[in-house]
Amino acid sequence: MRRLAVTAWVALACPLVVHATTAQALASQGNSHGVPACQSCHGADGGGQTAAGFPRLAGLDAAYLRKQLADYAAGTRLHAVMQPIARALSADERAAVAAYYARLPAPRPPAAPKLPDDGPGAMLATRGRWTDRVPACEQCHGPGGVGVGAHFPPLAGQPAAYIAAQLTAWQRGERRNDPLELMRHLSRALSAQDIAAVAQWFAAQPAVRGDTR
Repeated sequence: MRRLAVTAWVALACPLVVHATTAQALASQGNSHGVPACQSCHGADGGGQTAAGFPRLAGLDAAYLRKQLADYAAGTRLHAVMQPIARALSADERAAVAAYYARLPAPRPPAAPKLPDDGPGAMLATRGRWTDRVPACEQCHGPGGVGVGAHFPPLAGQPAAYIAAQLTAWQRGERRNDPLELMRHLSRALSAQDIAAVAQWFAAQPAVRGDTR
């Protein structure tokens, strides 16, 4: 009976080990189908690259990451670099790399200047602008933009250039994978100045709630 139990445990554990090995290889080396190492853009710790506007992946919800890769592959989220990469990954590889980055701790972002609580970015993030039917970003993305579940990713600590690029992509219809078309509707009510302000505010927030600089 003990031998059977050990055999059963090994059978259950092996897929997890294979997935972890696959994900680590993808992160550090890429694959033989032309996929480059994930860390070449998103950093060795999954923290992204602020200057280049590459987002952090570490600590994001696995289901969210898996969906984004699937959406890149399907063309509902457009990006000249990520679309061919996603299409060169199998469904198992996408699931493995999503789980891998979800398990990594969210790194502390580079120190950013504290922005005023009554500035335009903070107002949009925490209170919204109901005259234009724009609710507070925090209503979906959580306090300080820490993220909520698989549909509302963290904004806190993401590069401002990345956040601004995504809001612009929603406006232009280049990204179409939002639940109930929420982001497509809301982004149309934002000016370029609004987008820059709210992106900078979220970039200055700690990636983990309760974190201090």
